[in-house]
Amino acid sequence: MFQDAFSFNGRIRRTEYGVSIIIYAVLYGILSLIVASAGEEAGIIFILLIPLLWFLWAQGAKRCHDLGNSGWWQLIPFYGLWMLFQDGEVGQNQYGENPKGIQTRQGTANNYGNSGASGSKNGSATAGNPAGSYQGGYNGGHNNPTGQQAATNYSNTPMPENTGSYKDGDLYK
Repeated sequence: MFQDAFSFNGRIRRTEYGVSIIIYAVLYGILSLIVASAGEEAGIIFILLIPLLWFLWAQGAKRCHDLGNSGWWQLIPFYGLWMLFQDGEVGQNQYGENPKGIQTRQGTANNYGNSGASGSKNGSATAGNPAGSYQGGYNGGHNNPTGQQAATNYSNTPMPENTGSYKDGDLYK
């Protein structure tokens, strides 16, 4: 966390962005108290606000990058609040790798397994799927309310007749 905190390049997670806002608020409060208690002579101390703002803008730009947007988007009113709650883009984008290390959304992996009950696709040949082609059917939903496997087979593997409860023309039982 906080590697290259003053750089505008890369991506950061929501947690790091939230901690950055807390750090900014605390340091700004301390700096404001010092300036207020010292009077007019402490105006020069207020120059320390410049690196503090640079830190906040850099962290905001990296959080915008995690969402797949330019760092300028942080100038949109209330977008900073959105950045606290919106999940970042999965996988690599034009600004770098995902800081969480997640490359695909759950359920959208390239290899869906070889379960015929849910209509799966497996690109490699297996004992149950020698051609490595689509095998299985539709499981559940409004066209198959019983949730049983449909009698659909798009591979060269023979399948017994009438194995599923779905029949052409049936919408509901």
